[in-house]
Amino acid sequence: MTSFSPEVVAIFGPTASGKSAVSEIVAGELGTEVVSADALQVYRGLPILTNQPEAPTRLVAIRDLSHEFSVGEYAELAHDEIDELVRAHGAAVVSGGTGLYLRAALVDLELPSAVETGARRRWEALYDDSPDEANQRLRELDPAAAAFVHRNDRRRVVRALELAEAGGSLVPTRNRLWSRDTRRPTLVVGLAIPPDRLEQRIRDRTADMFARGVIDEVRHALASGVSRTAEKALGLRELSESPPEVAQERLVTRTRRYAAYQRKWMRRIPSLVMINGDRPSEEVAGEIVSLVRAR
Repeated sequence: MTSFSPEVVAIFGPTASGKSAVSEIVAGELGTEVVSADALQVYRGLPILTNQPEAPTRLVAIRDLSHEFSVGEYAELAHDEIDELVRAHGAAVVSGGTGLYLRAALVDLELPSAVETGARRRWEALYDDSPDEANQRLRELDPAAAAFVHRNDRRRVVRALELAEAGGSLVPTRNRLWSRDTRRPTLVVGLAIPPDRLEQRIRDRTADMFARGVIDEVRHALASGVSRTAEKALGLRELSESPPEVAQERLVTRTRRYAAYQRKWMRRIPSLVMINGDRPSEEVAGEIVSLVRAR
């Protein structure tokens, strides 16, 4: 086993940046495995649409499409997988495109409490009947959240009410999401790709997805039934409802927007080390391994 300081190497980049291929090479060099930090790759049944890696990767294809997945469930699983890899090999590689899941893998987030079944519908009904009464109840149950959430933001007022009733709060006592503290010594690397190059990668990958049969995959998944969380898979509805040529361009557009959102997330990750990702995967992985061994 190679001796180095970081126990966790986290690799984050926008969709189509090549992070899966880079992560696999880095894990091979360090004698360990990759843990996925992707909110949709956890599902079986959508390998093409969610761009699941071909190499065995932990926390990929572990849940049925009917399963309601959460960041809390993911965090527990990710911590177990990372700890097992560190014990066995001295290191773990975490590969992520979902910013919140990446942070959940690396830190101990203060996650919301479980809420009573049906609580959301009950609070939604109250808000719809009387926004003033709903906001008054929130002021009584959680003054901090009431001051934090705009009274006209129905979704967040309802969420704050259901959390307050369960003994939690929408406003954490401390912000661990952007803290520099991590569960284990961690190197976080971001892959920088010029926008025009990323655009071409997105187009090329989308064309490949269609050639591999993504539309049939989506239709089969929807016919089998998907959970509210699974149906958030990028392009799921567009591919099922539009002609192929229209669906392909819509998927490119949505993916481009999502990549822009991911780049915003990336800029906020504490202690992030940015490197040029617009190179062959072997070169990018080689630089990451050098960074690891230099620490």
